[in-house]
Amino acid sequence: MNFLTPEMTIILMFLSVVIGITLGYYLAFILTAVGLFFGVILFGDRYVGVLINSMFSTMTNNVLLAIPLFILMGNIMQHIGAGDRVFSSLYVLFGRLRGGLLIATNAFATIFATVTGVVGASVVTVGTLSLPSLLERKYDKKLAAGVICAGGGLGVLIPPSIMIVVYGPVAGVSVGSLFMAAIIPGLLLSLIYTIYVVVRCSLNPELGPPISAEDKKAEIKRVGIPRLIFAIIPPLLIVMAVLGTIFFGMATPTEAAAVGVSAALVLGLGYRSLTLPKLSDALVSTLKTTCMILTMTVGAVTFISTFASIGGNEVVENFVMSMPFGPWGILLLMLLTVTVLGMFLDWIGIVYLVVPLFTPIAMALGFDAIWFAMLVILFLQLGYITPPFALSIFYFRAVAPPDLSMMDLYKSVIPFLVLQLLVFAAVMLFPPIVTWLPSLMMG
Repeated sequence: MNFLTPEMTIILMFLSVVIGITLGYYLAFILTAVGLFFGVILFGDRYVGVLINSMFSTMTNNVLLAIPLFILMGNIMQHIGAGDRVFSSLYVLFGRLRGGLLIATNAFATIFATVTGVVGASVVTVGTLSLPSLLERKYDKKLAAGVICAGGGLGVLIPPSIMIVVYGPVAGVSVGSLFMAAIIPGLLLSLIYTIYVVVRCSLNPELGPPISAEDKKAEIKRVGIPRLIFAIIPPLLIVMAVLGTIFFGMATPTEAAAVGVSAALVLGLGYRSLTLPKLSDALVSTLKTTCMILTMTVGAVTFISTFASIGGNEVVENFVMSMPFGPWGILLLMLLTVTVLGMFLDWIGIVYLVVPLFTPIAMALGFDAIWFAMLVILFLQLGYITPPFALSIFYFRAVAPPDLSMMDLYKSVIPFLVLQLLVFAAVMLFPPIVTWLPSLMMG
């Protein structure tokens, strides 16, 4: 096997992954098979032990333990009806404004993102709860679809984000620091979405007519003022408690996730909506999602172990660093690669494939690791509404009106793609947007 130089092996490995994806196999199994195949060819049968070690290292990683806990927290909040209560309150608060229900929908998506961390759950829940009211009030369907798809995508950015929990260990960056770094960009995106809705509906009130005063009074009477207040404050307190314990160094992300689960259980008992069947559904859903993520982790670790064993990291780093684009040109090239991959792959595979390669290169170019991580995460989030494989649109399709075609949905997210690029440009030009809170936490 002398012809298998490191360069040739790298090309064959990535070509095998592309072929496997094209044939429709699961990425986790593709990465495991490719990593083992080339590992055994190059290093012999003893390399099978790498797969076993990958499984054990994944199961015993304390940071990754936060994944099932945060997912369980979000599932409990979803099953106890917290989302319905929050949207009812926001409906009353913003309904009288032009575009008020869309403002409420975006605010709901932002709040729900903080308690789920999973895009699919956010998009489907926000769409299910808000669409009937939006359609009943004759809101523009395309604008509503864009707000729901883009707002639901905040779940991978605003802490506690599952993507950040996975990203941190892979990049060798503190998960707590990344949580703090993501807060301002996430809220900035939510704010700019709201401003866009207000401007559009002010210029054309037919896009988002306000509810009548009579309807608002009827909704307040139906829900009640105490319930309106009790609906919004507890979920926000839970998130603030989780992030606050991390910020002040009182708990690790894993310990904070356990606090979040306990608080969600208490809230469910307070709502008197936490039943054994609902808890069982939340646990089963958590198990499925966790197995998917950790199976991908095992496959990716096997692939990366083979890749690193043949000196692949050094080969890629030397190749990229030799490009005549300068530091900023190389940075943009790496982010463009992430964007293109995001059009076709789920974020889990992208994180495990490119982050171990790109993070050392970014640091060698003199860029801050946390700042670079947030740029990558922002572009991964962009992939959720970037055609052709825009997962947020696919999720929304399940609850969308039948007269909205896929082309209509693709068009609906274009303005929000532009808004996300504006926030990305702001983060790139003004790094303190993402580095300020982590620096306070470290201080």
